[in-house]
Amino acid sequence: MRQDIDHVAAGLAACLPALHRALERRIDQDFPHPKPPETQLALLRQVAAHEGVTVREAADALLMKPNNVSALVTQMTEQGLLERRQDPADKRVAHLHLTPTSRQRLAEVDQLKGAHLARALRALTDGELDALGSALGALESLSGRLHTDAR
Repeated sequence: MRQDIDHVAAGLAACLPALHRALERRIDQDFPHPKPPETQLALLRQVAAHEGVTVREAADALLMKPNNVSALVTQMTEQGLLERRQDPADKRVAHLHLTPTSRQRLAEVDQLKGAHLARALRALTDGELDALGSALGALESLSGRLHTDAR
């Protein structure tokens, strides 16, 4: 059993970064704007999923230091990608919101990723596609476990 776990771990460690790099390379080629760096996209996705999130909450969710997220928010606010709205009850707290531009860019990136993945998936055999579909739940569980362990 241990050898199987080690084999799967080594395979995932090799495959997932390669998959990510290949997908990012395709997005870089096809995205009509300068593509935001991955950390910016991660923050945009976090804000999209949790509109009004605070800097500290976003930092916790992204496993980043609050001061790094704060600097990123400042940069993205200057770029017109995020809005910072002061909490009326506590002026020290800011809530983050997407701008129309960032919503559009995030949707474009996600659409491109989905299209490239769908195209590649269509080239797989039925068995390979079934295996990947069956593995999605386990991969989500693994991702959640790694995220929890990293805190």
